Amino acid sequence: MSEESQQDRIIKQIEEAAAKRSKEVVVLRLYITGATPKSARAIANIKRICDEYLPGRYQLEVIDIYQKPEATRAEDVVVAPTLVKSFPLPLKRLIGDLSDLEHVLKGLDIRIEEKEE
Repeated sequence: MSEESQQDRIIKQIEEAAAKRSKEVVVLRLYITGATPKSARAIANIKRICDEYLPGRYQLEVIDIYQKPEATRAEDVVVAPTLVKSFPLPLKRLIGDLSDLEHVLKGLDIRIEEKEE
């Protein structure tokens, strides 16, 4: 196989992987502490971000650690609000009210060009 055709094959594989990744469902869990203002901001912020940047491509579960304290052990959550992205890998954790858009997008591995129009 010539070097050029091998490069073309590798480029095609990379493009196919990128296209597949852009269609994957992102699985998120947001750990909150009751009906606090910070929890409410975190919920509103992540829903807005997901609706804008991952329309129809995300699963979001909101877990109140006051109601389900055992849920924090499985994810090693020690602070709330904490957002855990479990899929696609790698696993990521973001702490806070998720108001820093750039930080959240980077943490979720979302590039601006991925935003669906």
